[in-house]
Amino acid sequence: MSGSNALDPKKLDEFIGKFVQDLGAAMHGSTVVIGEKLGLYRGLNVPGGRSAAELAKETETSERFVLEWLSAQAASGYIHHDPKSGKFYLSPEQAFTLTNEKGPAYFPGAFLIASSNYRDEGRILDAFRTGKGVGWHERNENLFAGTNKFFRPNYVANLVSAWLPSLEGMVPRLQKGARVADVGCGFGSSTLLMAAEYPRSEFFGFDYHKGSIDAARSEAAMARAVERVHFEVASAQAYPGKEYDLVTFFDCLHDMSDPVGAAKHVHSTLKPDGVWMLVEPFAGEHLEENLNPVGRVFYSASAMICTPASLSEKGGAGLGAQASEHRLKEVATAGGFTRFRRSSQTPFNRVFEIRP
Repeated sequence: MSGSNALDPKKLDEFIGKFVQDLGAAMHGSTVVIGEKLGLYRGLNVPGGRSAAELAKETETSERFVLEWLSAQAASGYIHHDPKSGKFYLSPEQAFTLTNEKGPAYFPGAFLIASSNYRDEGRILDAFRTGKGVGWHERNENLFAGTNKFFRPNYVANLVSAWLPSLEGMVPRLQKGARVADVGCGFGSSTLLMAAEYPRSEFFGFDYHKGSIDAARSEAAMARAVERVHFEVASAQAYPGKEYDLVTFFDCLHDMSDPVGAAKHVHSTLKPDGVWMLVEPFAGEHLEENLNPVGRVFYSASAMICTPASLSEKGGAGLGAQASEHRLKEVATAGGFTRFRRSSQTPFNRVFEIRP
């Protein structure tokens, strides 16, 4: 710590520059939400690009608003502008991340999540003052849709190709035919990805939020998977069924008020040789290890979403989105599990194989 209060002009300019950059990103985020919801990025994804008038006609929107939106996207580096033709266009990399909703790197959903924090500012403000938290079910719909759209690409990229194979002996069981419970399944993207890969297995998706289960059932119907994939409203501490070969928790344990209760219930529903696969945001053991761009995202999300959700019930654990591996192991051990190892990881996630 410095003992002087004197301002360093160079450091002040650097911090102001950071502020301007962050303000631009914060303002830009709402334009990404608009572009995602109106299909503006997808409408722009044609050879040669489009002018504002052409894009407005294609998407049935106002040309004047579209022109300003396009200018904002170009200023942010999300699209390109050709001054000769006056048209705007997407590079292959921009198109890959902004228009392919089913792909492994679609990120506009992240801005839907961010927008939910602004919409729910009043409730979160009260939570900071009272410590009572804000339940997941109390949040606005942008959080639910954004969470699905943000996390699904990561599951597309890693779940079948890396995470499940990292669990010792699990892939052959799934190929032969296993019972799988996906707890905290949200809109069911993780459940349906597994079901598509392992047609001989039966999958059960559980979430306490009815709106998410309704969405998951609709997704299952569209995928024609209703005979092997079942979605039901149920909490992590009380979901039905026994003798599961695999129970999965994707990015949800830290949101729960009673993670130890959830761990105990998982233990009671697994086969003796079953596996609990726990997927949590990437984090180091100590705060200093997480002071980086990824940690910035997760700590911010934790302060505004995860911790309020966990503290919304009396005695909430408040694990936070940056819970250390040691803390997660403590939860699993308290739930009755004896074997705990990190089986895989990405820059954004840790995957744990937990056994009775």
